[in-house]
Amino acid sequence: MRPLRFVALGDSLTEGVGDPVGDAWRGWAALLAQGLAPADAPVEFTNLAVSGAQTRDVLERQTPAALALEPDIVSVVIGVNDTLRCTFDIHSVAERLDKVYAAFRAQDAVVMTACLPDPGSMLGLPGALARPLARRQRAVNTVVHALSERHGAMHLHAAEEEWLTDRAMWSADRLHPGEQGHRQLALRFHALLAGQDIATGTAPSAEPEFPVPTRSASLWWLATAGTGWVARRCTDLLPQLLTLAAAELRHRARGTSARLDLSASHAVSSALAALSVAEQPDAA
Repeated sequence: MRPLRFVALGDSLTEGVGDPVGDAWRGWAALLAQGLAPADAPVEFTNLAVSGAQTRDVLERQTPAALALEPDIVSVVIGVNDTLRCTFDIHSVAERLDKVYAAFRAQDAVVMTACLPDPGSMLGLPGALARPLARRQRAVNTVVHALSERHGAMHLHAAEEEWLTDRAMWSADRLHPGEQGHRQLALRFHALLAGQDIATGTAPSAEPEFPVPTRSASLWWLATAGTGWVARRCTDLLPQLLTLAAAELRHRARGTSARLDLSASHAVSSALAALSVAEQPDAA
């Protein structure tokens, strides 16, 4: 009997950062894999997610490796790191994700996607710094939602739910879920798959195996690994983020902040429209 094959693509969220087990990360995808089939049925789980990955990495590196495995189920949860780079371009993000989803659907794999919260709000950045990141993440989420519908993916709405405000769900860095948060993601994905009779095993438990990190542990992370994390991203993002923040303040002073939202919405519409136009010759 051929085992059910589940391959996970993405960045640190899917890699399992925030849910340590021994010397390795576990994460929501590994927890979900345990409930995809009954205990006596084999499941082959491969996690190709890499911390820091962007949509380009998923398209050019992870997707070819995943296609070679001929998965029955594949998760593609990506996009936050794109918003944290000065190279952010919603047209490129849309084009890459469209190619990734299409490649797996062509193999008749079940594709799972998710929209995610913006990093600025999770980090508690000041408004002028947080709003540009929020605008970018909304753009990515809109694209993911639209393309998920186009390609018939199983889409999880994880960007605006009550679990986001529960501190117990999050790890010390405030960007990655802790064990409880990863379990919530696994449970929600399992419910989507079970609703279509795709997941037939027992749903992951919502109860954590390990205690929530203490405040002192969180402060220690921020003082050690956290500073390095921020420094690596600031080298690339900070100059542009300051420029974006300055634009926010100028528009706010002039009472024209709505123009920034309209511009972002137009960019998303343009990106999706461009994909539709590109598909027309094939449809003919």
